[in-house]
Amino acid sequence: MHIRKTAISIMAGAVLALGSTSLLAAGQQADAGLGHDYRSFHTGGTIEYGKIGDSYTANLVVYLAGNQFMVMEELIQDFQKKNPDIKTIYVETIPPGQILKGQILKQGEINGQKTAQNPDIFASVNLGHLKSLAKNGVMNDYMIYTHNKLELMVAKGNPKGVQGPEDLARDDLVKSLPNPLTEGIFKFYGAQMLKDLGIYDQVTGGKMCKSCWAVPDKTWFTARHHRETPYRIEHGEADVGIVWTSEVLHAQAEGRPIEGVAIPAPYNMEDKVGYSAGVLSTGRNPYNAMRYLAYLGTPDAQAIYAKYGFSKASDADLRLKPLN
Repeated sequence: MHIRKTAISIMAGAVLALGSTSLLAAGQQADAGLGHDYRSFHTGGTIEYGKIGDSYTANLVVYLAGNQFMVMEELIQDFQKKNPDIKTIYVETIPPGQILKGQILKQGEINGQKTAQNPDIFASVNLGHLKSLAKNGVMNDYMIYTHNKLELMVAKGNPKGVQGPEDLARDDLVKSLPNPLTEGIFKFYGAQMLKDLGIYDQVTGGKMCKSCWAVPDKTWFTARHHRETPYRIEHGEADVGIVWTSEVLHAQAEGRPIEGVAIPAPYNMEDKVGYSAGVLSTGRNPYNAMRYLAYLGTPDAQAIYAKYGFSKASDADLRLKPLN
């Protein structure tokens, strides 16, 4: 395993209201799969959805950046096979900014139910989120366990002939973009790409909102993009969207009428996007949390992430480092 024993010893010793405001109707939200972002995995393979109370009782509680949702079933079930004594694992996959501000730093609710403020593990695509927890005295160390990059999602066959990110400035395209308020993919990466291309104001109208038209009938900011953008494209509500490469592969694996248009480096941000995870000292299951971090550094876990379009972490990435 890549996590050093000394680091494990140090860490072990230290050891919302999220109702979507999307304009999608309730039935459309269900079709987009937003209700599957709260899952309880049980030894033996059973998965239950929406049991928010399990965040207080599970043997391991993990709050993660939402765009990993497609990896979780295979990953967690493999982890439980290797650690069968961890009988229940509660996993939440929503925007990490919402998790940090609305569930860890203050009491939050999901569907009218209180959710635990002390997950065992928190992970984000923005290291600053973890540093905020360090400043609040509840996290000490972190590791980077995988990478990703930006890609354009279009309908199968690419009917509008999208060639690259510069085409986002085209007036004949309806864009579906992650919102800049809670979606790290856009707040930290997509927005910078548009600025580097010199088309940020044209594409966004300078607006910062969610579930809204940033540019009327041209640019839509989602409520929680990783499920809404493919839905909007396949239902003719958008022509193109900024997503992660992993999301294109997932949509295709599901047989959805979607394909991707590659974004060249450095605009795809692949040199900047790292997924960071750390153990909260306030969590109820510090030993199980450390076992999970150690598992993320194994070849099996890295292969699972790679299977879904993520890039493997390096040995240096997988070493625990202090948050300072």
